[in-house]
Amino acid sequence: MMNALKRLSAPARFVSGVDELALGTTPFERLIFPGDGHFASAMASLAKSGYDQAIREWIQADRPFLGICIGLQLLFESSEETKNWHGEAVCMNNIARSRPVEFLDEDKSGFALANPAGVQPVNGVEVKGLSVIPGTVRRFPGRKLPQIGWNQTKARPDSALFRGISEKSFFYYIHSYYADPSDESVCSAEAEYYLRYCCAVERGALAAVQFHPEKSGAAGLALLSNWIKG
Repeated sequence: MMNALKRLSAPARFVSGVDELALGTTPFERLIFPGDGHFASAMASLAKSGYDQAIREWIQADRPFLGICIGLQLLFESSEETKNWHGEAVCMNNIARSRPVEFLDEDKSGFALANPAGVQPVNGVEVKGLSVIPGTVRRFPGRKLPQIGWNQTKARPDSALFRGISEKSFFYYIHSYYADPSDESVCSAEAEYYLRYCCAVERGALAAVQFHPEKSGAAGLALLSNWIKG
């Protein structure tokens, strides 16, 4: 992600603490929340650090936000991934071993890149998501999981996030669960893997995608550029 943003001339730095997201004093204008991991352990990590409420308040204030992969799924109310789960999750990439939170800053009018660390067990208790989008996260019905690789993504014609990007563009995915919003109007793009599913949401200044734009070549850079420009 940092390399992709650098290519777009978007400077970055790491956050020093949750207080940097306080709406009255934050130096940032935009927040990115990327990463891979288990829904329950990632949410437990957010709650332990206090970033859960900070992110909710950021989104509720309609500040620009971009969720990527787990950053999309945690926006929902619940996930089938948390059912009957005990102990530590097997997590991938940043959620399990990242530095606390990355941010972007340029003369105190930058945008942020969040990446919580510190995976914690939740002892089988079902963990609720950030609940800023009504709906749940469901497991794909097929046996070949996770979906790994390139998949064609079809966006709505009025999507700001996919502006100028071909309908036939492919993006890079790695996931076993998909978002199922209660309100279909928030879904701005779909992909197909065993079934057609929502792979991107847009609502006001809130945007999130299931795929990894930073790993998706020119199309991914175009999408990030669209989000940066607003």
